[in-house]
Amino acid sequence: MRKKTLILGIESSCDETAASVITEDERGIPLVLSNVISSQIDIHKEFGGVVPELAARAHMEKIDLIVQKAIKDSGKKIHEIDAVASTAGPGLIVCLSVGLSFGKALASTLKKPFIAVNHLEGHALSPKLNSELTYPYLLLLISGGHTQFLNVQGLEKYKRLGTTIDDALGEAFDKTAKLLGVEFPGGPKIEVLAEKGNPEKFHLPKPIYSRGGCNLSFAGLKTAILKITKKIKTDQERFDLAASFQNTVVKILHKKTKIAFREFEKQNKLKNKVFVVAGGVAANKNIRSMLINLCYKENYQTIFPKIEFCGDNAAMIAMVGLEKFKLKKFNNLDFPAKPRWPLDSDAAFLKGSGLKL
Repeated sequence: MRKKTLILGIESSCDETAASVITEDERGIPLVLSNVISSQIDIHKEFGGVVPELAARAHMEKIDLIVQKAIKDSGKKIHEIDAVASTAGPGLIVCLSVGLSFGKALASTLKKPFIAVNHLEGHALSPKLNSELTYPYLLLLISGGHTQFLNVQGLEKYKRLGTTIDDALGEAFDKTAKLLGVEFPGGPKIEVLAEKGNPEKFHLPKPIYSRGGCNLSFAGLKTAILKITKKIKTDQERFDLAASFQNTVVKILHKKTKIAFREFEKQNKLKNKVFVVAGGVAANKNIRSMLINLCYKENYQTIFPKIEFCGDNAAMIAMVGLEKFKLKKFNNLDFPAKPRWPLDSDAAFLKGSGLKL
């Protein structure tokens, strides 16, 4: 009976210090043995957002304990680990450097392979932790820092179909929450406020809604929210604005996803049409419900990660590590932290409202 591969994953790209140990069963299905996440909400909430220097300090203070707990919770011994996988980018460089350096040092000490992981690839493969996933598939990555449609052909094989030209969707949620007076991190709380409001109360802009293919823009929507918040006076108006914002986002994603479907179908010979939605915003129930209904009408299979794997976590980093370990795709210990590391390195860099789309 062959020894089961054990991968230790480490994540520190922003404000979560996380570690996870995963393996796989006899059929090759991944098994999460531990998944430990230490959040920094209390550290950053008084500033209304993540302060990189404070985040990095918290990572340094906690990472050793978090990794030890992940190994203990897994029921394994540290010498049984076959490889160490650490997030190398994208993210805040002072934060990335903590987990990356720790992972390199641990791999060197254990004399085990080191694997540098793209954080976005972690999100892209995160549904593999709870479902069977075969290539190719269309990926909608919606997180605090990224909003992209990607044609996923395989490990490290991505073609970007569309992206945001300004704010990421998660960032738009967080900024809207802040304007509505919701304490950081406010993005997920928009959904709670929206349940009490009228989604048709405010008519908000949908930037590049009818142009730009499946590229997206959220900066104009955020600006409209800013102007309205200066006029509203009651809690009910706050609820209505939250509901209207969420409803507008749902409409934008509905149209842009349909466009992405057509583009994906042009680029692939498909027996099965699979649509994967990953990233922190994938936990939003309204967005999930709309996308599931759309996929039903368009004959796509919809796959989401489990809620605990939507936000930043180390299990998804270990998942990429496991895939790379099978292919012996290891990295040298001088692999640098990459604050910007696109999945599709050939895609044009899009940023700014002056772009001609």
